[in-house]
Amino acid sequence: MANSNADAEEKKEMDIRSFSSSQHNQTPYIHKVGVPPKEGIFKEFKTTVKETFFADDPLRSFKDQPRSRKLVLGLQAIFPILDWGRSYNLRKFRGDLISGLTIASLCIPQDIGYSKLANLAPQYGLYSSFVPPLVYAFMGSSRDIAIGPVAVVSLLLGTLLRNEIDPTKHPDEYLRLAFTATFFAGITQATLGILRLGFLIDFLSHAAVVGFMGGAAITIALQQLKGFLGIKKFTKKTDIISVMKSVFHSVEHEWNWQTILIGATFLTFLLFAKYIGKKSKKLFWVPAIAPLISVILSTFFVYITHADKRGVAIVGPIEKGINPPSVDKIYFSGDHLIKGIRTGIVAGVIALTEAVAIGRTFASMKDYQLDGNKEMMALGAMNIVGSMTSCYVATGSFSRSAVNYMAGCQTAFSNIVMAVVVFLTLEFITPLFKFTPNAILAAIIISAVLGLIDYEAAILIWKIDKFDFVACIGAFFGVVFASVEIGLLIAVTISFAKILLQVTRPRTATLGRIPRTNVYRNTQQYPEATKVPGVLIVRVDSAIYFSNSNYIKERILRWLMDEEEQRKTASDPKIQFLIVEMSPVTDIDTSGIHALEELHRSLKKRNVQLVLSNPGRVVIDKLHASKFPDQIGEDKIFLTVADAVLTCSLKLPEEV
Repeated sequence: MANSNADAEEKKEMDIRSFSSSQHNQTPYIHKVGVPPKEGIFKEFKTTVKETFFADDPLRSFKDQPRSRKLVLGLQAIFPILDWGRSYNLRKFRGDLISGLTIASLCIPQDIGYSKLANLAPQYGLYSSFVPPLVYAFMGSSRDIAIGPVAVVSLLLGTLLRNEIDPTKHPDEYLRLAFTATFFAGITQATLGILRLGFLIDFLSHAAVVGFMGGAAITIALQQLKGFLGIKKFTKKTDIISVMKSVFHSVEHEWNWQTILIGATFLTFLLFAKYIGKKSKKLFWVPAIAPLISVILSTFFVYITHADKRGVAIVGPIEKGINPPSVDKIYFSGDHLIKGIRTGIVAGVIALTEAVAIGRTFASMKDYQLDGNKEMMALGAMNIVGSMTSCYVATGSFSRSAVNYMAGCQTAFSNIVMAVVVFLTLEFITPLFKFTPNAILAAIIISAVLGLIDYEAAILIWKIDKFDFVACIGAFFGVVFASVEIGLLIAVTISFAKILLQVTRPRTATLGRIPRTNVYRNTQQYPEATKVPGVLIVRVDSAIYFSNSNYIKERILRWLMDEEEQRKTASDPKIQFLIVEMSPVTDIDTSGIHALEELHRSLKKRNVQLVLSNPGRVVIDKLHASKFPDQIGEDKIFLTVADAVLTCSLKLPEEV
């Protein structure tokens, strides 16, 4: 073992010597770093705006087109149905019809249950699966998203609105505030799409969303214990401690065994149906139709046994007919306006995040492009129209979208099929839901939200990035032990904290030469990489801004001090050149240039020369504008690290 280590060290020394001698024996050709031609301020501003807001070049298809064609393309951009509708055929209709009927059977019982999470009457859940899907079918660009109320947004909306108005004492004001929040949720979504600010929702990291959704699923499931156990007096708080106290305090007097029997029986049935669907993809329709079968059977059972007279709570009468107009119920002034705006913005962003994530997932599975900004405009438009037709916030549902996908949907027309079924339900079938037990709705919601707990994703996050896991677990515990708002706040805070940490503390690394090559790489990643005598190479893996410039300067100096101590101990030559590899440095501001100037002065006092390698177009342009190359010398800026090392080695004394 000792002999092999000695051989490796001897080989490394020979490699260094051969490299040094080869450097001194050749006259190199060094290509200079190109300085880009100076752009005008207007052109530079135009380029920046284009890359920031129009990176996908949305007007590309309009180029060199006649005016009539541009009008058609414009209408197709706003209403994608005009594009895919031209190639619509019977085969696609068959797929959409089957998937639309399948998701309708799933959405009807879910909508009745989700409306309770939002503290609204059951018909408002059905209303929200009628008008919004129709609007989305005309304006949405996703072929797979199934639109309607979802558990997380329903809970969030219900919690935020209940903090403002008590739905029991003031039901009319509460309903008006719900429509107001939905209107401003739509305004928020549409504004983000029109102004092409969709990238803002990416600030909520995937890890934070996983934790938030998991925590919300636990909270929603706990809230269903009221209906599942037949409890009449239940806490209005959502944290796990308050809920469990409320559950156990009512165990002796309020638990209803008939209700528990109904709930437990059908929850078992629903979970078994989901298990069958997972085991065989051909049986995807089993878990999709199971909720409706459960509602029909449980309703029939309660009706024939008169279980409602033995303490089994039922839904009660559901208002018949389609959505009544609600424009006059939206608050456009007064004290409740600000409350509606505040709630709407939060609910709108969460709904948007969920819908875009779902849309992107299925778009990647079917290999087509999803325009995030178009999606935002479509979602915004449907919620604005929905708020005027007695709907509350609707978005893409993952469970329904998954069923829609597996059922073979071809286009957004499946949403129209679903909406037609909901319309027929509102017109003719709603009276039949009168005897539906609340326990079955609780069981349906519990079985639906269990899929939101993605423990496999959490384990993967832990393996990949511990800081991401902190965001995930922080959001989860915030929702479970505090409230939905606190969990959301924690998720956003930790996501921003991670961004700030990465911006203010970028990574740096020392580089060495891979043996028998002219390639220079991180010495921690490649321990066999050899250090160049008399030269220290440091790479900066970030843009250099005011927020990190001082740290980068100090970190480079610390690398230099550590390296000098190591080389002094090993009796290696003193460092005379410090090469900063700038390939990863995408940009630099005045603070960054000032930090480089300070670094140059500090190195000068140590008799160390500063050398730059491969600064990018933007960086070299700004360096020349500040006349920094005049300070260090034009001959100290190189195209590659190999060129810089070769030139510096020629300037070193022969004994080095």
